[in-house]
Amino acid sequence: MYLWLRDGPGREAVGPLPPGVEVHLVPREGQLPPEFYEAEFLVPPYGSRRVLAALPRMRELRVIQANSSGVEWLLPHASAGVTVCNARGTRDVAVAEWVVAAILAMTKDLAHWHRQQEECAWTPRLLDELAGSRVLIVGYGSIGHAVEARLTPFDVTVDRIASRARHGVQGVDQLGDRLPLADIVVLLLPSSSATDGLFDEAMLGRMKAGALLVNAGRGTVIDTAALVTAVSDGRIRAALDVTDPEPLPDGHPLWRLPGVLLTPHLAGDSHESERRVYRLIGEQVRRYMAGEPLVNVVRRGPSSDRAER
Repeated sequence: MYLWLRDGPGREAVGPLPPGVEVHLVPREGQLPPEFYEAEFLVPPYGSRRVLAALPRMRELRVIQANSSGVEWLLPHASAGVTVCNARGTRDVAVAEWVVAAILAMTKDLAHWHRQQEECAWTPRLLDELAGSRVLIVGYGSIGHAVEARLTPFDVTVDRIASRARHGVQGVDQLGDRLPLADIVVLLLPSSSATDGLFDEAMLGRMKAGALLVNAGRGTVIDTAALVTAVSDGRIRAALDVTDPEPLPDGHPLWRLPGVLLTPHLAGDSHESERRVYRLIGEQVRRYMAGEPLVNVVRRGPSSDRAER
């Protein structure tokens, strides 16, 4: 069985693989070798256009294991007969820590104090506190749960929104009513027809004046032009790990807009999360070779378990 996987730090965490598994690394640059098209199990680099373009020609392919929780970038290119799995759970800690760090950085205005340091300026002023804030988590799943666990010690109130209501979590139909109450809105939404553009001018207009919008999901869920207007007017602030477009082109207003904190889509990336991803890959390959059910299946092909073939 030919296994082709992305190379990266922590790859040794894959662990021992069963006899008969031949491991190959997807080249970082250049053309894909002819042997690549014989892969039966593939772990593609995130968003690789050349790999995505090659998928329809991979006749032996049975399983694609993504290294991300979101697979919207992958599904349209994968043949119907291929099982697609995500990496749910591997990046929860990293994303949750980024969210908390971004909230604290904006609450304490650390960017301002960094600029003051560069100017050798000593001009103290009063700051805000996170304690007592109401935080609305939109897209409440495993990452949302991890975010809440880390925010709880800060004495905040957390409201939860998901696509469907369940115990302790409100449905997305309640979003418009909850937004005006939130001091901080955390977006952990995937990209889909239901979520893209969800935070448009009207939705952003429902946010409390001075509120902080934190996006660690997908940039497409926010109307960028409407966000630029809302922040430029001083109505809200934003901490963004994802944007639309991505990466931002030179000269885009978000680069230098006061009230915006930007990071380059790295919230889920850490040495530890990479090792968790590779451990998942090793587990999935061992399951597949043993004919056992795979985990984190997003879309199941007709022959996802080796025993069925």
